[in-house]
Amino acid sequence: MSKKPNRAGAAIRRPAVAAAPPVPPVYRYGLQLFTVFAVAMLVAFWPSYYSRLSSQDSIHPHTHGLTMTLWVVLLIGQAWLIRRGERPTHRKVGLLSYVAVPALVVAAINFLHYRVAEVPELNESALFFVTLVLGALASFLVLFGLAMWYRKQPALHSRFMIATLFPLFTPVTDRLIGRYTPSLIVPIPVITGFPVVQTTGFLMADAILIALSVWDWKTNNRRVFPIALGVLLAYHAAVLTFHKFGFWHTFATWLVSLPLS
Repeated sequence: MSKKPNRAGAAIRRPAVAAAPPVPPVYRYGLQLFTVFAVAMLVAFWPSYYSRLSSQDSIHPHTHGLTMTLWVVLLIGQAWLIRRGERPTHRKVGLLSYVAVPALVVAAINFLHYRVAEVPELNESALFFVTLVLGALASFLVLFGLAMWYRKQPALHSRFMIATLFPLFTPVTDRLIGRYTPSLIVPIPVITGFPVVQTTGFLMADAILIALSVWDWKTNNRRVFPIALGVLLAYHAAVLTFHKFGFWHTFATWLVSLPLS
């Protein structure tokens, strides 16, 4: 006579399913911040670019717009993969950054050259614009380089990747401010009669980084965001001062003389 299987025993012997590890807050914040930035970028550049793709005056806005858009999409995708625990896929997709970042930098410099070459004289406003773009690229490359240097330490790598977003704030914020909250333009510095709208974007980026620094220091004892804040403050100081110096005028004149665009 056969014995009936012991269902209770079978249940006991059934291996337990391990619970998924909780997603660290920095990954949740990163995905949310990248997504909010993407939406803000779409709104900011909708009137001048995304809604006028077929009416741009040259190819330079397209190369710049396409590389920047792809970079933000890549940031969102990578943060989403990490949040889902798809680390192998995240590492493979991350190899695209070694192509995307150089393309982004080259396209931005060509676009800068194209815009500045149209200016009949390199006045303070033009020099300010050169510093704004090149300073943003330099800060972005420093933070991206640190992210790649610490790519085998996920806690540091993820924070530096989040920080790469902050040098890119002002192209978005100055358009949104000028369109929706022009009252913020009044109490800011002026260069050759024009308000430096980017100052408000600088303050917003600095405030967010300060908040992230305080949170991360108290919660995880990490120093990444203070380092990013230092890089950003150096960039902001250069933007607000370099247009006054002769060496920068000489450099900008040399840059414009190159056959880039």
